[in-house]
Amino acid sequence: MLDGTRAGVDHVSHVVTRSGLLGRTAEQRQLTLLLGHVRNGQGGALLLLGEPGIGKSALVDDAVRAAAGVHLLRLEGYEDESAIPYAGVVRLAIPLRDHVAELPPRQQDALRIAAGVAEGPAPDRFLVGLGVLGLLTTVAEAQPVVCAIDDAHLLDPESLEVLAFVARRIEVEPVGLVFAARDENDVRARLGGVRDLVLGGLEPEAATALLSQALPEPIDPVAATQVADATGGNPLALIDLAQELSADRLSAVGMSDDPVPIGRRLEDHYVRRVRAAEPRVQEWVLLAAADSTGNLDLVRAAALSLGIDDEIGDQAELAGLVELGDDLRFRHPLVRSAVYNAASGAARRRVHRALAESAGSMDLVELEAWHASRATLGADPAVAHRLERAADLAAARGGLASRSSLLARAADLTAPGQLRSARLVGAAEAALAVGAAQTARAHLDAVADTTDPVLRGRILRVDCQLALFTVDATKLARCTAMLVEAADLFRGVEPEREQEALLQAFQFLMTADRRAEGVTPADLGRRLTEAATVADGTYATMLTGMGALMLLPYDEAVPLARAAFDEIGKLPDHRLVGMASAIGSLGMFLWDDAGRRDLMERASVLARQAGALQDLDALLWVTSLAELWGGTVRRAVESVEHVREVRRVMGYDAENVINVAVMAWTDYPREVVHAVAEGAGAVGFGGVWAAGMASLATRDLAEGQYGDAYDKLLPLVEEPFLQVGPAYFPDFVEAAVRSDRPEMAARFAADLEERARVNGSDWCAGVAARSRALVDPDDDAYRAAIELLEGTTARVDLARAHLLYGEWLRRTRRRAEAARQLSTACELLEQTGATMFLPRARAELEATGTAVDAGGAAPRHELTPQELSIARLAAEGHTNAEIGGQLFISPNTVDYHLRKVFQKLAISSRRQLADRLGT
Repeated sequence: MLDGTRAGVDHVSHVVTRSGLLGRTAEQRQLTLLLGHVRNGQGGALLLLGEPGIGKSALVDDAVRAAAGVHLLRLEGYEDESAIPYAGVVRLAIPLRDHVAELPPRQQDALRIAAGVAEGPAPDRFLVGLGVLGLLTTVAEAQPVVCAIDDAHLLDPESLEVLAFVARRIEVEPVGLVFAARDENDVRARLGGVRDLVLGGLEPEAATALLSQALPEPIDPVAATQVADATGGNPLALIDLAQELSADRLSAVGMSDDPVPIGRRLEDHYVRRVRAAEPRVQEWVLLAAADSTGNLDLVRAAALSLGIDDEIGDQAELAGLVELGDDLRFRHPLVRSAVYNAASGAARRRVHRALAESAGSMDLVELEAWHASRATLGADPAVAHRLERAADLAAARGGLASRSSLLARAADLTAPGQLRSARLVGAAEAALAVGAAQTARAHLDAVADTTDPVLRGRILRVDCQLALFTVDATKLARCTAMLVEAADLFRGVEPEREQEALLQAFQFLMTADRRAEGVTPADLGRRLTEAATVADGTYATMLTGMGALMLLPYDEAVPLARAAFDEIGKLPDHRLVGMASAIGSLGMFLWDDAGRRDLMERASVLARQAGALQDLDALLWVTSLAELWGGTVRRAVESVEHVREVRRVMGYDAENVINVAVMAWTDYPREVVHAVAEGAGAVGFGGVWAAGMASLATRDLAEGQYGDAYDKLLPLVEEPFLQVGPAYFPDFVEAAVRSDRPEMAARFAADLEERARVNGSDWCAGVAARSRALVDPDDDAYRAAIELLEGTTARVDLARAHLLYGEWLRRTRRRAEAARQLSTACELLEQTGATMFLPRARAELEATGTAVDAGGAAPRHELTPQELSIARLAAEGHTNAEIGGQLFISPNTVDYHLRKVFQKLAISSRRQLADRLGT
């Protein structure tokens, strides 16, 4: 009897496996193509989406069987592990653990801390992703690797994000990832960037063929077609109907108006099968359904605690409900959901309680808390505390998404009051840290009014971060004031939070610029200075310097701002990477072009090494603006491209990344740039609006529209906004001189000269000398400007100094000298990417009698932003592994791109790179 049951189970399993393949020629071709690429050394990823029973797993199984010579890694998602950070990654990496030692130390540490087998600072999830990428590519050096991930929608969020990261970064490695999932839990969005393939039901012909194949006797063709149509061609539904009903009964069902079991009715069908088993088998199956991790030892331990012997599990397997091996698997997810959903609440709580106790005895802390929470009705302080402890453990491993869900569940089990609110705020903070803005907003909205000052301050901080993340036009302008209010609430209670809120307020003020409401720069400056009196060491110096920038006359503020800028450079790595706004603002205030670039580059490298991509995004964004004022347009454009690449790595839409100032300097239509700038200003991004208007004014200068440039710049310089306004003074001087407003030009040229005297910056002194030469032209002033700017990073300003000098020389009829200056200007403008000035420079050069190539000089190279980044790092002496670690790609990908770089630049060694790459 039992042997016959086993044979029946094996037969059905075979038919189910084959059923997913009927009529799937196109889908099989897609998978075969992917696996062929993997065997040929090209990576790829594919997401199979479909409802339960549609045949996703069968497709994957068949493709993998056909792909000889690959190292197969299998992973399944389990609901019970969805709040255990990196649970899926840990299971995937177990067969590869011997290779961990081959990774760079930072990646080794990240993987071990994430797995909970080592202690240390919580790693960023993207650094864990880089470690997994390195692990897979290391193994793939010996044999192509294919990862088959089933029920991906049930993976813990950290593991899914890591695997999505890997899928987006594999390019020229023999590594493939195939995800199978239901279209649930935002799995499509979380796997953004991975090509998806939606599986529907079988075509009618294939569906009826499958039904006929599964039945032991013929069925009426018309009835078979109607049954196939009623089930939507779902292979599992067809197989189960064939097993459950005779051909005659199916014919009757097909020809009648009675509903055919599908969807909820299919679950009812499974419930009937389970209830046909004896009660102890039913309870054992419910235990297994309540666990879902497939941990057979845990289920057996819980069953024994309920007085259920091990042999009952064997009976459940023989009944065709589960499969037992190293782990426990349901015949199909619908069986599990049917069993669990059909049980009473009391029965579910009973088995969860048993599982919680057994998990506790096995030291499975997160699982214990998860099951205990589901065994509880109403508030339960003890279980809520265990969940909070599990949330803390998750955070220590870098699992902030898991922390958020655990704290939210703890809040559900907490009576209304301050503790419940604190847990909800903590859940919102953790959700926001991983970019889950909607989840964070839902948690924050559930917080009841509170009188606790610290909690109110935390709420304000999260609210402001959400406003920035979601571009909330109703709040952005008020965020600086809200953060000052938060700092006031923290004052005297939590000084570290107070300092963080004020630094955040400084950042938001730079964002809002003149659009900030409810607080003035002087208000924030006083508050920063006040907080500095109770801060220690570095933070006291930083807060004092930032306050001075807003409060004091320039000559008094510079020494304090310089001290603050220097202290930023001494911050620990994890603090430095979050200082983009402070570095950019203080660097501009001091006109310290080289110091600003060096600190930005150092922080960017650290952010890449730590996998801190959100901080890297901010650093690159600030760099793109800094390069327009004190660098090169080419580097600004590259920084924007790097922002796009970072957003792709994080799974965000990169196509809408725009920097309006960079747009103005490149080939975007003027009306588009103006519209984008106005739109940004309207929602509260006053800094974006100002940078856009100033850059359009620079375009006016390039095109000889001096009056228009003057009109755009006048409101920006008459009441200059902190460190930003003076950056526009040199352009304003040129606009004023060329539009016949000498008094205004002289006034702002003198201001620049005084600033240069105070700050000691060659960049500031150079543009001051250039401005003076425009107001009172002579050779000495122009030559001084060129000499001073020659040693700075401000290569566009140097090019424009040569251009202005050449124009003046031509007008004084010194054509030969003018031609030399204008030729240099053309070369520098081409090199730096400031091509909007080239028509003006070439027209002047041609007016000297010099022949000019209308097309301009050929570009020095045509490298993509990624190729240029790799080439620069290689030129600095970094190895492929070091470059890969910084750019979140594998060493193989680095090697692939370097070969393309060598081909494009017509060189054969790294030693030649530095000579071929310019600024």
